[in-house]
Amino acid sequence: MTLVNRNGTFHLRKRVPRRYASVEERSEIWISLGTDSEEDARLKSGPAWQRCLDALDAKLAGNTDDAEAQFEAARSLAQARGFRYLPIGDVTKLPITEVLERIEAIRKTPSGKRDRTEARALLGTVERPRLKMSQALDAFWDLARDRTIGKSPDQMRRWRNPRKKAFRNFIKVVGDLYIDELTQDDMLDFSDWWLQRVETKGLAPNSANRDITNICNTLKTINKKKRLGLNLPISDLRLKEGEAKTRPPFSTEWIKSKILAPGALDGMNVQARCIVLGMVNTGYRPSEGASLTAKNIRLDTEIPHINIDPEGRTLKSQYSKRVIPLAGVSLEAFRECPEGFPRYADNPGLSDTVNKYFRHHGLNETPEHVVYSLRHSFEDRMLAAEVDERIRRDIFGHRLNRERYGKGASLEHKARIIEGIAL
Repeated sequence: MTLVNRNGTFHLRKRVPRRYASVEERSEIWISLGTDSEEDARLKSGPAWQRCLDALDAKLAGNTDDAEAQFEAARSLAQARGFRYLPIGDVTKLPITEVLERIEAIRKTPSGKRDRTEARALLGTVERPRLKMSQALDAFWDLARDRTIGKSPDQMRRWRNPRKKAFRNFIKVVGDLYIDELTQDDMLDFSDWWLQRVETKGLAPNSANRDITNICNTLKTINKKKRLGLNLPISDLRLKEGEAKTRPPFSTEWIKSKILAPGALDGMNVQARCIVLGMVNTGYRPSEGASLTAKNIRLDTEIPHINIDPEGRTLKSQYSKRVIPLAGVSLEAFRECPEGFPRYADNPGLSDTVNKYFRHHGLNETPEHVVYSLRHSFEDRMLAAEVDERIRRDIFGHRLNRERYGKGASLEHKARIIEGIAL
């Protein structure tokens, strides 16, 4: 880095790195630092050179046939020059002094002409690329990265797949349209298609609403994050839902006489069986049980317990992080599987395996019962024992319908409660 005093003003002189040869004709760059103080010049030289490199990087990124990359590079280059990227139509509406500032900021080539790449960026002539519905998800995955922090591979799969299904359905029904061409009629056609399926195939309205919500949320995110400024026709599309269908709980007598009958679960693999038995007296979600490791299973303490923590995955909500004492068949199950369940740690097949086994061995009290019904059964037993709502919600990882005060019940208190209702 060389500082040169020209007529009382210090300039920075730097050789252009070879990697920028395709976008910069000059072999050397001179940058005025706007000061006659050598000390100030040295302080300004580093940031000035970095801004120059940022601009060169942006020009290099835009040296491609990819329309998306060209547009993003133009935005970055405008920012590196100290301006916000505006389309040409908006630039022409600026006060003449601001337009002139943009023109003056466009650097000249050694031949004396204004740099074409910089001119396009500062004057807004790089067209914003248009997105088709088939391209929307690829853009969304990147724009919604904050929603996937901490998710395990299986959680990522379950997060992505419903959105993929929704867009496949939409394109099949309406077509692969540009998102800036979507009309209210297009969205109503999709909603009507779902309504017909609900009426003729007996599907639940919430199946339709999941698709509609995923389409609308994705488009809304893209519109916001890419600053497209579109007036998207995505309101009032959901179908009216009836009373929510909930899975019934197993009765205590059924659990005792059928599920916990000697040999009833012997045909199930050890890890799946232990997860099921662990659920009986903890009420954890199957995925929470499957994710437990030796670190989270504490059998070497005065009160054996498990810690539901966001280890290698995200939890359903902030309230899901909790400690649950072990008792009865659940304690025995964890003594059999003290290292956790590596077979199911990030495997979506647990519920299918258990539900299939229950169906084939007559362990479902009704056709509506599934393994998740054990969670509801545990809550019913706590209700019957008149356990305080705060304690129930803390054990289940549910949100409390009022502000939480204090630390809640101690591990000893929760252990006494669970031991009193354990099977």
